[in-house]
Amino acid sequence: MFRSHTNGELSLKNLNEEVTLSGWVQTIRDKGFMIWIDLRDRYGITQLVFDQDRSSAELMENAKKLGREFVIQVTGKVIERVSKNPNIPTGEIEILVEKLEVLNESQLPPFTIEDETDGGEELRMKYRYLDIRRAPVRDKLIFRHKMAQKVRNYLSDEGFIEVETPVLIKSTPEGARDFVVPSRMNPGQFYALPQSPQTFKQLLMVGGMDKYFQIVKCFRDEDLRADRQPEFTQIDCEMAFVEQEDVMNVFEGMTKTLIKDITGQEFGTFPRMTFADAMQKYGNDKPDIRFGMEFIELNELVKGKDFKIFDDAELVVGINVEGCADYTRKQIDELVDWVKRPQIGASGMVWAKFQNDGVKTSSVNKFYNEEDLAKIIEKFGAKEGDLMLILSGNEHKVRTQLSALRMELGNRLGLRKGDVFAPLWVVDFPLLEFDEESGRYHAMHHPFTSPKPEDIHLLETDPGKARANAYDMVLNGNEIGGGSIRIFDKDLQSRMFDLLGFSKEEAEAQFGFLMNAFKYGAPPHGGLAFGFDRLVAILDGNEVIRDYIAFPKNNSGRDVMIDAPAAIANEQLDELELKLNLKA
Repeated sequence: MFRSHTNGELSLKNLNEEVTLSGWVQTIRDKGFMIWIDLRDRYGITQLVFDQDRSSAELMENAKKLGREFVIQVTGKVIERVSKNPNIPTGEIEILVEKLEVLNESQLPPFTIEDETDGGEELRMKYRYLDIRRAPVRDKLIFRHKMAQKVRNYLSDEGFIEVETPVLIKSTPEGARDFVVPSRMNPGQFYALPQSPQTFKQLLMVGGMDKYFQIVKCFRDEDLRADRQPEFTQIDCEMAFVEQEDVMNVFEGMTKTLIKDITGQEFGTFPRMTFADAMQKYGNDKPDIRFGMEFIELNELVKGKDFKIFDDAELVVGINVEGCADYTRKQIDELVDWVKRPQIGASGMVWAKFQNDGVKTSSVNKFYNEEDLAKIIEKFGAKEGDLMLILSGNEHKVRTQLSALRMELGNRLGLRKGDVFAPLWVVDFPLLEFDEESGRYHAMHHPFTSPKPEDIHLLETDPGKARANAYDMVLNGNEIGGGSIRIFDKDLQSRMFDLLGFSKEEAEAQFGFLMNAFKYGAPPHGGLAFGFDRLVAILDGNEVIRDYIAFPKNNSGRDVMIDAPAAIANEQLDELELKLNLKA
């Protein structure tokens, strides 16, 4: 037996007990006549003490040879600490060591394995197995585990069955690039790793499973960012004989339960917002409603005043930043530079102030007199002390730019608090998007999303105006889940493929198996998938998902710990009948 207790459970109630502990040496404090060691495992830290008045010379000598991250086993007596540490559960006791055994020595680690470390992100990813020993990372992985348990318990109690679906599947167009896997047994042919189990969960509904879920790995070969990884985890769900309200009610209930269990916060019915309203008021389809700064459109007030930038713009729109009229010129210029960065792409920014002394001023006083400015400020609903920021240009671009500015100000002003939650449903998405470059429609969600019943006729007359029977759950400015009612009628599905530009042969080659299944009595069905990594991070008060994944990739999609992806041997290429044709 390597241990009788963990390093996080001993207290004064264990006084004078003989215990055996094992773990890693975190810190050593050697005073010559006494040595203190913090012993760590995943449960916590226990202080060990070696005392020359009570310990043998050999034991003292062996303790002096210990280094950081040595794996050791000790046996000793629980005694009361003289200098107590109220910050840890074991802070009232220490172990007077009677026996020491080194189970494994360690090289000096490349960074300090403590809550506050001196290791940079790339270094810690290279030595991820060491980083996991640190409490902040360890606790995030434990939090993820508890979240998965709660999800499974909730859905199981709701009658859902967890079913595994294949990982080696057929490549289908679902919006992102597939990762492909060559087949040795079928030369020249490839599997794809699933972007989602979409078609399989629909087939499970045809198979009568009724309520399905799976916490499943998905794969997308796309550019990375803080909340995106090439392999990620979904809570994937599907239900048969349901309408949109049925699906939304189940998963709103699950989200309420998770938030309450984790934070104690209770919510009533989640608010709903149409896609059109979200774009008009916030410039994106996943608005953070923890704070205001709704968009105010100004075209009718500011055009025709000989200010060419506004006169030539398709849209003039702004936000009211409450309480920031005291921003200095330097602070405002810094915001102008921020929106002009290539990532945002604005050509400039106009500002107006309703100062605390009642004075109204702006950066365009030359073109707008006091009366004009008063009308603009009234349109914003501004009060004394407020700052208004205005962008102009192409409607789509300027909404996107202002949305980015709004979120940046939310961060700078401390309005996006990690312990405050603001859930929201966004509904009534467009069914299709027209791509000018290809001259064809693309599915806004995926090809199996049903149009709203009242909009089906628009597929023949004006497809771009048809709304999808789709819904996204948004939490704190992040899409955490999305789904739709599916097309289950084979004729409607064929019409959708036609609109998306698939020939009959292409549709049959890509989705013939699904269309064939629909011939055998497909029930009405719909579902939803949550981004599990993102949901876990947000409910833990963060937005970056990387630390909630045991072995994540970096921003280039590389695992720097195992150095993957990597070249494979020529023998393997020959066996797969593949030949590389790398561009210089």
